[in-house]
Amino acid sequence: MDNTDRSWMYRRLENGFLSSEFCVGVETFVSFALSHPECLLDGKLRCPCNRKKCRNKCFEEAETVKFHLGRYGFVPNYYCWQFHGDQYVPPMFPNFNMEAPSSSTCFVNRSTQQEFIDPIQSDQYFCNTEHGNTYFDDTNQNETNEFAEENPHTDSGNDDPQSPNSPVKSLYEMIKSAEKEIWDGNPHGHSLLSVLARLLKMKQEHNMSERNYNDMCQLMSELCPSDNSVPESFYATKKLIKDLGLPVEKIDVCQNNCMIYWGEDDSLTECKICQHPRYRRSRRRSTNRKTQTPYKKMYYFPITQRLQRLYASTATASHMRWHKEHHFDGETMTHPSDSPAWRHFDAMHPSFASEIRNVRLGMSTDGFQPFGQSGQQYSSWPVIVTPYNLPPWMCMKEEYMFLTVIVPGPHNPKDKLDVFLQPLIAELQSLWCSGVQTYDMHSKQNFNLRVALLWTISDFPAYAMLSGWSTAGKQACPHCMSDSNAFTLPCSGKTSWFDNHRKFLPEDHPLRRNRVMFIRGRRVLDPAPIVKQGDELLNELEEYGFRPSYEVDSETINKEIASYVQCGWRRRSILWELPYWSTNLIRHNLDVMHVEKNVFDNVFNTERPTSFIRLA
Repeated sequence: MDNTDRSWMYRRLENGFLSSEFCVGVETFVSFALSHPECLLDGKLRCPCNRKKCRNKCFEEAETVKFHLGRYGFVPNYYCWQFHGDQYVPPMFPNFNMEAPSSSTCFVNRSTQQEFIDPIQSDQYFCNTEHGNTYFDDTNQNETNEFAEENPHTDSGNDDPQSPNSPVKSLYEMIKSAEKEIWDGNPHGHSLLSVLARLLKMKQEHNMSERNYNDMCQLMSELCPSDNSVPESFYATKKLIKDLGLPVEKIDVCQNNCMIYWGEDDSLTECKICQHPRYRRSRRRSTNRKTQTPYKKMYYFPITQRLQRLYASTATASHMRWHKEHHFDGETMTHPSDSPAWRHFDAMHPSFASEIRNVRLGMSTDGFQPFGQSGQQYSSWPVIVTPYNLPPWMCMKEEYMFLTVIVPGPHNPKDKLDVFLQPLIAELQSLWCSGVQTYDMHSKQNFNLRVALLWTISDFPAYAMLSGWSTAGKQACPHCMSDSNAFTLPCSGKTSWFDNHRKFLPEDHPLRRNRVMFIRGRRVLDPAPIVKQGDELLNELEEYGFRPSYEVDSETINKEIASYVQCGWRRRSILWELPYWSTNLIRHNLDVMHVEKNVFDNVFNTERPTSFIRLA
């Protein structure tokens, strides 16, 4: 068969039966895939059929792949077999991007797939199709990348300046037009963009109504010369701001936090778990979704466009390389890029590390009461991500902490936090597997931007919500897990972890044999527990059968499993859906404030003499 003509892939049926040409082609495809072991996982290959659960996401046996291809056909526009070791790009299809491909990666422009795929749903390998490119996933730990070893700081295969891609070009044009003076010769030099920013800030700070805002805009327009460009209303302001390309998604939520009406569940009118209605009752009984009021809704702010802005601006584009270009003396850690966890991630995913402009994120969440302690009891949970590519004096600034999810109250979401993280995880999967075409203002180059989440940062109760491990009871310690020596106090019935720390001392330490200063008559000879790796934890969760909290009947099933196996797991965290999460050396961190205040202060105040205690 001529390997340059793969049109047979989409001529599956002939007179209602599988065509002989298609069957021969499938055999050729499977043989080709099996000849590239770097793309296999335990002898299995990615299934490229058009079945929703496959589509190059899951690994199957060769015979199963043949059966799926015969039943469902190939996924649309998969002429380049990049997930199966193919470096060939057929010249007969004009939609392929032939501009300077990397020697180790096959990029395919898939702008024609918009009619097939929804870019916001959790389809890892077919998203961001408007400007995105498919990309070989490097989750295989045995992957080797000679190109990355020879050129660890390479930006792209072509150093010639390139023009910005169409989204960035339209952004530049919009900003340029908005920076024109509000009228020629105004004494303060105000532009349309600066006026809009000031007006929106005033509306937010003074809690202005839309009617008040519209009246103020009309008054400003009457006071200015006739050729002014002051917006006429709040609606006109929103239309201008929308062109900045920083959208916000309002997603309806079940009143009991069971599910969000998003993705495949967007058209439902009642909760699929508790059957609670989605909308409030109205007298008009309208079926128009725009006029109906949901019981609860969340806000999601996509991060892709904001990360692209960091490279589109000259103020930040050059700083996004700092994590790789700064000097590390080998002793003092001044940035997360100096940590062993960062270097371990680079070693596990060399193709991701070979592009220094790929972004690494940290995620943090905590609850707060917007109405204060004396007002209405309402707990809201914002989720914030921070890019660690920036130097430490920038990445910890407020303007570089991206608010992504606002979890509505009034109650603590607890184990239901994963329900609200679904859009964020789907976007992170897309940015890892496919990436997004981005323009680097510093090098004047277009490149494929990929993103990885390194870890989370939270306090101890929020750690349980993010990880799925319970922080209450005798197995609360996520380090000791089932090897904890906690005990119950006889009088109060509370759990105590006193004298659990001596096992972490060196084996010949004298305090291990001390029978007086700790629990009387007790020596500690047991070694410190071994910390389990991510793969071991994931296998343990799969063996027990824990489910994510957003699945139907997951709450009942998880409770039964937890009571039966007597372990600290309560559910399977949604973070395990990230293909690289199990390879992270550190997945969760406790924030510094709680470590300093709750641990150090209590130990120090207990140990120091009472004569030094300051009286209030």
